[in-house]
Amino acid sequence: MAKQKEIKTNAMRILDKLKIEYNHQSYECDEFVDGLDTAEKLNLPYEQVYKTLVTVGSSKEYFVFVIPIDKELDMKKAAKAVGEKSIAMINIKDLNSVTGYVRGGCTSIGMKKQYKTIISDTAEALGKIYVSAGKVGVQLQLTPNDLCRAANAVYGDIIVEHQ
Repeated sequence: MAKQKEIKTNAMRILDKLKIEYNHQSYECDEFVDGLDTAEKLNLPYEQVYKTLVTVGSSKEYFVFVIPIDKELDMKKAAKAVGEKSIAMINIKDLNSVTGYVRGGCTSIGMKKQYKTIISDTAEALGKIYVSAGKVGVQLQLTPNDLCRAANAVYGDIIVEHQ
């Protein structure tokens, strides 16, 4: 009987190379599902699951933001965090050509180019977080500081605060 080959994504290979510890989980998925569905499928605590958003600034440069799945990116705070007048979400059709990843499988680790990356400062207080492994249906679990190191990111106040 053939042994099933373990899934290794580019993000996992980068983590291995950096000697960063991580765990991964996968689930059956043929198309995009949002982070809330992913958390539910894998029985993960919502507050520990983060999504990766890609934006474009008024300078035409790209920026990456990693925020909790149940939160919204504050465009003004995010623009300020990257030194832009304004930013906007990139068009979904451009995601693969800009990052090398597809919707629902985008991670801040190992994009085609190194873009300025900001992780929500809410992650700092958590022991572990979950992010996409760079493939739809695969999640990584690692420490926020290890994600920062692997993605060459910094923490920032970038989410909408609801009263």
